[in-house]
Amino acid sequence: MKIRVVIVDDHPLVIEGLKSLLKGHKDIKVQACCTTGAEALAFFKQHQADIVLLDINLPDISGTEICKLIAKQYTNTYVIGLSTYGERSIVNQMISNGAKGYLLKNVTESELVEAISKVYRGHYYYGIEIQKAMANTIFHTLGNTPRLTKREKQILKLIVSGKTTNKIADELFISPLTVETHRRNLMKKMNASNTASLVKIAIEKVLV
Repeated sequence: MKIRVVIVDDHPLVIEGLKSLLKGHKDIKVQACCTTGAEALAFFKQHQADIVLLDINLPDISGTEICKLIAKQYTNTYVIGLSTYGERSIVNQMISNGAKGYLLKNVTESELVEAISKVYRGHYYYGIEIQKAMANTIFHTLGNTPRLTKREKQILKLIVSGKTTNKIADELFISPLTVETHRRNLMKKMNASNTASLVKIAIEKVLV
């Protein structure tokens, strides 16, 4: 079954660019393209979609507001925010309003496909540049959080950066089992049910 994608952006060149990146992937179908928020909301009243690539700056309704409406009314449709710049306050607002991912518009084909696939499977996904910015901010902000150890702060930064357990272990010269132990401790301390929610909580604590 193909992943049904709807693109919502008021720039035709952006729409065509995204369509071009997805064209060769047989498991992804661009179901519709909308240039306004009203057009998108009208579409969702009549059709179902799996993923929405949503521009945050639309001419009629803000992307953050549309994101909130989609998350509330269409629970099986997941939003990935799109913007030219990864302004942290906007990223945080999109996440708070239900977005499952965030990408810059200069996204590569491989990253776009990975984002769609991961979000479709229920994970969160943030573009590489956004991950780096968030990870650095989290690392410095958590310096004032006494309940996390220095090692936990290091590991949390790497988790937010999208690193796997094995990559974290290699980078910090510790065993994968030790990484998983720290991950579980972080989840317990931050009241997170899984890694995705751990990342979400970490971002929200820093970006509010």
